[in-house]
Amino acid sequence: MAPPLPGPLAHLAPLLSHYGYWAVGVVIFVEDFGVPAPGETLLIAAGVYAGAGRLNVVAVAVLAFAAAVAGDNVGYLIGRSGGRAFVHRWGRYVFLTPQRFHTAEEFFTRHGGQIVTVARFIEGLRQVNGIIAGTSGMPWRRFLAFNALGAALWVGLWVTLAYAAGTHITTLYDEITRYQLYVLIVLGALAAAFLARHLLRRRRHQN
Repeated sequence: MAPPLPGPLAHLAPLLSHYGYWAVGVVIFVEDFGVPAPGETLLIAAGVYAGAGRLNVVAVAVLAFAAAVAGDNVGYLIGRSGGRAFVHRWGRYVFLTPQRFHTAEEFFTRHGGQIVTVARFIEGLRQVNGIIAGTSGMPWRRFLAFNALGAALWVGLWVTLAYAAGTHITTLYDEITRYQLYVLIVLGALAAAFLARHLLRRRRHQN
C-alpha cells in the first residue's frame, strides 16, 4: 500500500500510483525545457515512495538524472536554434516574459557556467537555464558538463532526503499527529501577536 504523502505532495499520489517511473521521467523532462510542471515536487514524492518500498530508489535516481539532463539539452537546442526571437514569441505561454528572460540572461552571463549547476536548485531558473545557455552561445560541451553536475547534485540531494523520510514515514506521521495540536496553538499565538503588533503600530501612526 502506498504511504500517504504530506502537505503539497499529497496531490501527486494518484500520478505516482498509476504511472510510477513514467511520471517521474516525463514530468522532470518537460519541466526542464520550460513547461510548467512540478518536477522537483514529484522527485521528492518519488523519493518518499522509494523509502516506503513502493519504488526502487536507484531507478528513481537514474531516471530523474537522465530526464533532467535530457530536458535541459532540449532547452539548450531550443535556445541555440530559435534564439531570442523564439523566446520572445513563445515564452509567455510558459510564463517566460521578455522582462524575466532578460533578467535571467543577465544573471546567467555574469556568473557563467557555474550558474548552470546552481540553477538546478533555483525555481524559475531551473526551467529555463538550458534555453538561456543556448541563446547566450555557451559551448555545448561546457553546458553539458555543468548541467550534468547540477543534475547529479539536485537528484542526489532530494532523493536522499526524501528516501530517508520515506523509510520513517510511519514514525514521522505518528510524531506529527502527536504534536500537531501544540504546533497549531503556537502558530495561532504567533499570528495573534503579529496582528496585535500591526494594530498597535497603525494606532501609533494615526495618533
